[in-house]
Amino acid sequence: MGTLKGSDAAAPIRTAVVGFGISGKVFHAPLIGAAPDYSLDVIVTADPDRAAEAASRYPHARVVPTPEAMFALAGELDLVVLGTPPLTHFDLAASAIARGLHVVVDKPFVTTSTHGKELMSRASDAGVQLTVFQNRRWDADFLTLQKLLTEGALGEVRTFESRFEWWRPEGFGNWRDTAAVAAGGGILNDLGAHLIDQAIQLFGPVAASHGETATHGPDPDGADTEAFVSLLHESGVRSRLWMNGMAAQVGPRFHVLGSEAGYMKWGLDSQEPALAAGMTPSDPAYGADPQTHWGTLGVDGDRQPIVPEPGAYPAFYTRLAAALRGQGPLPVDPAESLEVLAVIEKIHALA
Repeated sequence: MGTLKGSDAAAPIRTAVVGFGISGKVFHAPLIGAAPDYSLDVIVTADPDRAAEAASRYPHARVVPTPEAMFALAGELDLVVLGTPPLTHFDLAASAIARGLHVVVDKPFVTTSTHGKELMSRASDAGVQLTVFQNRRWDADFLTLQKLLTEGALGEVRTFESRFEWWRPEGFGNWRDTAAVAAGGGILNDLGAHLIDQAIQLFGPVAASHGETATHGPDPDGADTEAFVSLLHESGVRSRLWMNGMAAQVGPRFHVLGSEAGYMKWGLDSQEPALAAGMTPSDPAYGADPQTHWGTLGVDGDRQPIVPEPGAYPAFYTRLAAALRGQGPLPVDPAESLEVLAVIEKIHALA
């Protein structure tokens, strides 16, 4: 695959962020703006209020209203980051690839695995890099569990339970509240893309899967607002995953049982609310889980708190910079996101 060449390899990676909603404003722009490997050159948003906020926060970036205006500047860019709704991902990524630009696509990648395979083929033919923003691989609790598993602290893992739940009956106030499943909407597409990806990263390929979805919103025919997924990994581990945005009481974030010990922790990763509140990744407190969220390791009657690894969303863009300069693999192989999409598609097909 193509990489940055010559003097371009040493210069900051010239980047455009498309979309300045939750994804672009909370995740991508702050991470890119704080990374010395990048320059944030263009932000795309048609919303006047968002455009004014983008211009205020990132005065060195050009704020343009449409992707077409951004693509007119393609000769001044190296990388396009898509923080837009999933239904737009295929066309925007294809347009970027056709212009020789590297691409980061928000999860769940695209709306169908067929589109994902097509984008991967086009990127390969064009000699550009294509990756998916699976940022939850760098949650503090996930990195902590990953370390415990590497150390063999639980013995032979038998079951993995993972929940992403909250109480937000009013919805998000954005496209997520109305997008149909076919447009990449619903909680299985949104949060399932994270939880399934995490499970596969921890325990390997899926041998069998099934799931359930339910809709509790005002439209009984709308996209799912609650989902459950069960995965049997080829390794023999069983993963059980819950997603619910209307949970009046939430369950544990992780509950993992092994032959020698278990690990359980509560609470969601702190990085998203910290970034939303304006904290930058350079802040010494960034990525630190509060002590109230620390997990415990052991057996009932003998459980010890585990100091978590720091959350590390900036690692995605650090690894991407290295990959674009030919110094390492992509932070997320898009083929891995295709594997996740295949599980989601199967569950939706049978629901």
